[in-house]
Amino acid sequence: MNETSVTPLPNATLDTCGGKATTLGRLLREGLPVPEGFVVPFSAHRAARVDPGLRAPAELEHEVAEALTLLGDPPVAVRSSASNEDGAGASAAGQYESLLAVQGVAAVVEAIRDCWTSASSARVAAYRSRTGEEISRAEPEMGVLVQRLVDADVSGVMFTPTRPDSPTRIEASPGLGLAVVGGIVSPDTYEVAADGTVRSALGRKETRLDRDENRGDVVTRPVPEHQRSAPSLDESTAARLAALGRRVAELLDGPQDIEWAITDGTTWLLQARPITAPIPEAPASEPAPDNSSLNGTPGSHGVVTGTARVVRGPSDFGRVRAGDILVCPYTDPAWTPLFTVAGGVVTETGGALSHAAIVAREYNIPAVIGVPHATTLVRDGALVTLDGAAGTLTPH
Repeated sequence: MNETSVTPLPNATLDTCGGKATTLGRLLREGLPVPEGFVVPFSAHRAARVDPGLRAPAELEHEVAEALTLLGDPPVAVRSSASNEDGAGASAAGQYESLLAVQGVAAVVEAIRDCWTSASSARVAAYRSRTGEEISRAEPEMGVLVQRLVDADVSGVMFTPTRPDSPTRIEASPGLGLAVVGGIVSPDTYEVAADGTVRSALGRKETRLDRDENRGDVVTRPVPEHQRSAPSLDESTAARLAALGRRVAELLDGPQDIEWAITDGTTWLLQARPITAPIPEAPASEPAPDNSSLNGTPGSHGVVTGTARVVRGPSDFGRVRAGDILVCPYTDPAWTPLFTVAGGVVTETGGALSHAAIVAREYNIPAVIGVPHATTLVRDGALVTLDGAAGTLTPH
């Protein structure tokens, strides 16, 4: 075998394939439901760096073709597994590239190259600097995980208990999980206590992401009206998910941030990594109504007062000044450098387990997630106070 040989997922190791792939490989060896796949190791990334265009070596393309053939050449998810990703101190949530519904050798090889390229992106550099990573080389090592895509009926994120008496927190929405982790929807929320009792709250599930069988990519579709008002999970399914999460946490020796998907009644584990910062706890009782405040989901601890800066897209990025309260529809990874400037973050959609909320907690800036119509209700330039633990935004 040459040094760029692809690695079967169960054989992935931390020093050759990165944390994400290694953890999933371990769970697969333990008999847990992880989609089958393979890993393009760090060594292939190093070999490709020799080429100015970061093109994959011909022998790697041949091995990828063989590996895809063994899988049956299905649609796959092509995801980063970087050397500094999914760690105990920093998750790098959403910072590197992930591509879904990729099919065919040429498309998969191009997606692998996209993952490699993301290692040198500005957002990754900003994240590494803000989280205190010692930058001893130009960019992280990049493994790339290729797995059979799960065409999810419902999917989401789960945080296992951080204390013996705390519940499992689950966020769920119809379709592919990118809608939940990316904060595109405000998902249904479930808290499963140690005794199995379930507390839930419906979200605003207006859109969903699915694989388009004709175009071979991911499309955004409206959620049918009857599904918007129906829970994504019944209580027994939420309890089974929580039990599976506890098993994963026991195997991995600590609380876990887990991405999951369900299709045709089968649950799949798509990612497991340490929880880097706990979410604000839900209040013991409903707060007294305050008509002067806008309310959302507590996303990251802290209270800050500053100037509201309404940002609807990249064309507004240059208007954000140090200490501004970023008010936006939702954030994708390209917005991460703004988190190094902003004093706090407010989004119109999303949940406490979304990438935006996770990064805000790692950056130690307050965040309130899922405030309906925030970009129209908040005046740009207004003085506001953001309470991340209470989930409130109060204009002055």
